[in-house]
Amino acid sequence: MYIDVKHIVFLLLIMFFYSCGRKQTVDKKTTLPFFNSSLFTPEWIAKESPDYNKIHTIPDFSLVNQEGKKVTQQFYRGKIYVADFFFVSCPGICPMLVKNMSILQKEFENDKDVFLLSHTVMPTKDSVPVLRQYAKENDIYSEKWNLVTGDKKQIYDLARRSYFADEDFVKTSDEEVLIHTENFVLVDWKGRIRGVYNGTLALDTQRLIRHIKLLKKEKNI
Repeated sequence: MYIDVKHIVFLLLIMFFYSCGRKQTVDKKTTLPFFNSSLFTPEWIAKESPDYNKIHTIPDFSLVNQEGKKVTQQFYRGKIYVADFFFVSCPGICPMLVKNMSILQKEFENDKDVFLLSHTVMPTKDSVPVLRQYAKENDIYSEKWNLVTGDKKQIYDLARRSYFADEDFVKTSDEEVLIHTENFVLVDWKGRIRGVYNGTLALDTQRLIRHIKLLKKEKNI
């Protein structure tokens, strides 16, 4: 019987690439995407992909919370958290941000996997005592929700280059402009951005809650 070796090799190659493609398939209905740039283009990246280890992550930081305690990225390793940026005297969007963050605090109050992190963008004014009073006025639990202050450059770099939270900076690249963003940023247990939401909207806050629960299932797989 004649065997066409080239034909067999061709079929084997097709089967190989097909199997590799199947391994890299991600279920978009049950898995949240990754966000790797300020464009916020969602990317579903399989663990088998060579790009998986190149996914953008939040770098180490060292700030101080409303209790005067040091807060670093190490605390959030292995946890899911939502980050935002605010300042105590903000009369505009910040009251809505704290209101909707409070909804998240209540929803995940007893969940040891989910935390909240709010950075002041006016660290020279928002000292530890000021943040402590703000926390008291807004029923913020320090065990669940860190309000952090510290070096202004570090906070602004985190907002702009790590969380991609400053849309004005993307447009102007002006380092001196006050950061004023409504974004809630969802970060997973490896410090990777998995979602961006309008923190002033109740509807988006509810979407964020659903996504946190979805991310918890992914973490436990």
